[in-house]
Amino acid sequence: MSTTAELLKGAAELFPDEVVTSAHVRHLDLPFGAGRFALVTLDNGFDHTKPTTFGPQSLANLNAAIDQVEQEALAGSIVGAGITGKPFIFAVGADLKGVELLKNHDEALAIGKGGHDVFKRLAALAVPTFAYYNGAAMGGGVEVGLHCTYRTVSKAIPAFSLPEVFLGLVPGWGGCALLPNLIGAERAVSVIIENSLNQNKQLRGKQVFDLGIADALFEGADFLEQSLLWTANVLNGTTEVVREEIDRGEAWDAAVAKGRFIADSKVHGAAPAAYRALDIIAAAKDGDLQAGFDAEDTALADLIMGGELRSGIYAFNLVQKRAKRPAGAPDKSLARPVTKVGVVGAGLMASQLALLFLRRLEVPVVLTDIDQERVDKGVGYVHAEIQKLLGKGRINQDKANRLTALVTGVLDKAEGFADADFIIEAVFEEMSVKQKVFAEVEAVAPAHAILATNTSSLSVSEMASKLQHPERVVGFHFFNPVAILPLLEIVRGEQTDDASLATAFGVAKKLKKTAVLTKDAPAFVVNRILTRFMGEIQNVIDEGTPVVTAEKAIEPLGLPMSPLVLLELVGPAIGLHVSETLNRAFPERFTVSPNLAAVVKAGKRGFYVYSAENGFKPELDPEVAALLVQGDSVLTEEQVRDRVLDAVAQEIGLMLEEGVVAEAQDIDLCLITGAGWPFHLGGITPYLDREGVSERVNGKKFLAPGLASVPA
Repeated sequence: MSTTAELLKGAAELFPDEVVTSAHVRHLDLPFGAGRFALVTLDNGFDHTKPTTFGPQSLANLNAAIDQVEQEALAGSIVGAGITGKPFIFAVGADLKGVELLKNHDEALAIGKGGHDVFKRLAALAVPTFAYYNGAAMGGGVEVGLHCTYRTVSKAIPAFSLPEVFLGLVPGWGGCALLPNLIGAERAVSVIIENSLNQNKQLRGKQVFDLGIADALFEGADFLEQSLLWTANVLNGTTEVVREEIDRGEAWDAAVAKGRFIADSKVHGAAPAAYRALDIIAAAKDGDLQAGFDAEDTALADLIMGGELRSGIYAFNLVQKRAKRPAGAPDKSLARPVTKVGVVGAGLMASQLALLFLRRLEVPVVLTDIDQERVDKGVGYVHAEIQKLLGKGRINQDKANRLTALVTGVLDKAEGFADADFIIEAVFEEMSVKQKVFAEVEAVAPAHAILATNTSSLSVSEMASKLQHPERVVGFHFFNPVAILPLLEIVRGEQTDDASLATAFGVAKKLKKTAVLTKDAPAFVVNRILTRFMGEIQNVIDEGTPVVTAEKAIEPLGLPMSPLVLLELVGPAIGLHVSETLNRAFPERFTVSPNLAAVVKAGKRGFYVYSAENGFKPELDPEVAALLVQGDSVLTEEQVRDRVLDAVAQEIGLMLEEGVVAEAQDIDLCLITGAGWPFHLGGITPYLDREGVSERVNGKKFLAPGLASVPA
């Protein structure tokens, strides 16, 4: 039987590039004469921009620190031991770069077992142990604290979570077994399942305390000092820690059932992690922690060797790393400063853009439109949103006053744009309208000003073709809702120069958007793929497959919403317009559905109606059903799914051949950040590779082995 030290030594050899975390032990005399105390500080030697993680050598270092503390506890030379982190960071869990390298089940099992063996020792010490959550804590960082006797948390913590299910894992170092036994199954399911599947929602310090995860809450400024005072009082018996009794009856079962309902609604059974976590939580009801730890080890190893986790890590790396260094972006030193922004249009989209530029750039923003009423409405929207932020305490009165003063509206473009550096149009999606607007703007804007278009499908090059200076026109396509979806497709027209493009990328970074460079091709990336996807669904319905079959066929992808609910969100008229644009460009692959045209003509907002009697579930609108003209070709769910995925794989293959984006990774980054495509799929290309669709359609996989799959 391997010892923990041997296990970790073997794992460390597999991972030579680990950023190693030290576990420093120092001693201090607690106040009020409480006695000598050992404090372990986790620190990887870097500032807060490189958070502390647990790779195998880091676990070995913590294990060695516990060796020392254990001897001191047995000798009676300390009364307690604590664990804390470097400034702003407690610890953010397992080092995923190491997980990516694991090639077999035994190696994966060793990682789970190694973490458990080290962390369990904190609970087994002969003295009480304390975790001081001083900064960001995630995954294994949260779990190491759960093994301690007591916990304190800083009010200043911005991020605390067990995000494993989001990535395709389970909390595997005690989280699934310990958390429900500490705070009850319902709250644990909320943290482990619901928050993870809700785009990896983070908790703040007070929420951690309110949930009962921490026993005390202190201000960030003197957090450790206050925690040590509290520790002394606990050890002296002055402060008694009282925790709520755990309901191990029907409430536990109901919480697990609720978790399964949440998982079903989010991933539709398409991803195993949530269900494995729920099985462990269900079994933890009897309080047998060791059985829970063993189940975590097995689940962790199984999931590490599965495609979902590799896709989840791939997606995580896209969003965390590739997004910060956009492929093909020009040298940032070419970017020009932006000290004033102009917005053409004052409708809802234009107003949302104005608010975003205002909040992120904090420079003057001016809106124009065709009449004063529209201008006033647009400026009024921005002012109202600023007041909402003030009301919620997100900004103070001084900032609210400053932002309100920075946004204005005028009818005269010459007056509004004469000193603007960046002007974006968000007017009607019609080429002649946009060309006219740009001609008017070019006549009054300074020579250096960037002219950006928020078009979703029209040619940026054609839009710029009649201008004196087409080189300064760039596509700047946002996704709705602007405040929520991170993606920004930056489109290089045929004549766009590097300085204009670099300025656009510089602005995107300040807007905190994920910018992806795309070629000026019809509908760019997201809308082209979604239109092909939706078009094939529409085709099978038009040919005779029932609506419910076509919709259910896509459920195994675990998308955030069904295709026809998405169509409702986008708007049938916009969906029809984009399909017409793409049909003109690629008539052999993109169809215009006569049934969709009929739905738009009838003024319907979508295919479904919702009623309280049916629990607001989507039901086919009888009026829409009466409009549908269908053929007699009825496909099964599997046939529909194959046909839709084949179409998407073909389209992505063609887009990569055309050079619409640099690599398949950019397609996935766009779908994750612009269309809410699931993290556990890694976007779309890993899924198509895993299901054999890529090879069936294109004769090859999109991604290299090991990139979003288990290394060979």
